[in-house]
Amino acid sequence: MTQDTCIAGNIRTMEEFSIFVGLSRPTVSKYFNAPDSVRKSTRDRIEAAIEASGFTPNLFATNLKRSRTRVLGVIIPTATDPFYMELVRQVEDIASRAGYVVFMLSSNGQAAREADAIARLESMNIAGAIVVPIGAEGPSSRLTSLERRSAIVYVDSAPDTDAPFVGTDNAQSIGLIVDYLCRSGEPPWFLRMPEINRNAASRLAAYENAMAKAREQPRILPIPNILTWDFERHGHEVAIPFLSKGRSSTTVLCANDRIALGVQLAAWEAGITVGRRPGATLRVAGHDDHPFARYGCPPLTTVSQDVTSIAQRAMQQLMERIGESLYETSNAKCSNLMPGQLVLRESA
Repeated sequence: MTQDTCIAGNIRTMEEFSIFVGLSRPTVSKYFNAPDSVRKSTRDRIEAAIEASGFTPNLFATNLKRSRTRVLGVIIPTATDPFYMELVRQVEDIASRAGYVVFMLSSNGQAAREADAIARLESMNIAGAIVVPIGAEGPSSRLTSLERRSAIVYVDSAPDTDAPFVGTDNAQSIGLIVDYLCRSGEPPWFLRMPEINRNAASRLAAYENAMAKAREQPRILPIPNILTWDFERHGHEVAIPFLSKGRSSTTVLCANDRIALGVQLAAWEAGITVGRRPGATLRVAGHDDHPFARYGCPPLTTVSQDVTSIAQRAMQQLMERIGESLYETSNAKCSNLMPGQLVLRESA
């Protein structure tokens, strides 16, 4: 087969693409495994040929032939939460630059779905995985089994094992917003998350500690014993009876922004004005800096999570466990808990 016979648009194999671009198969494979491993002139030449031909290599099939694949797994509890999707996007970007393919699965917050996702990753002989575990009791036995077979880094919700964990420093971030709310007005009530993962207990404990530091008694709203990821509905339903008691002025801190959005809806339905402006009788604050937080009515005061640093640190830890490095020097002493930043808006 000659270069003339490899017409752009008809290229299906790596061999045909190598002929089309006029480079050896090993050089082309090296580029697709790690683009930065070839010279810039070669990289530019290959990328121009990709654009001209529309060729996409079947890296998944190639990886299955290797004793250790260049496939990384990611398991998240839900694909509808913007934090997890942004985390996956950044992990994919970092992995691609390192020559890895990311395979994402969602557990939908269900133990059986999580077990199925683990089994699928095991069947693919993945090099490693980033996992957001479900449940408040840490990882399941299936996750423990996956730990023995592959490199794993847990993200967002801490496990009970010694496996690496990267997440938000809830003690710092919740403490930051409790301190602000106590200094700027009435101390906050706390509307916590359902016990769907260990963040629920972590953020509740952080609130209690922050209130003690402010020399205030914790004020915790009662919630139903229902495990749900529908945080907006949860916040809305808990807030309705609380707001109906006719308090002259109050502040509510929610464990996450999605819960806070539900509280704001309940306030609007009850004719209660939310915010810091004259005439407002309710302050509402959240945590996470959800993409919709800035578009709430009014825009939501919150604490932002550093998803970029979380993704970078998680991938750095994962690659080191695999036996590779993302950077020229490794900083093993770097913290795995990322601080939050206070975001002041009109709701509190």
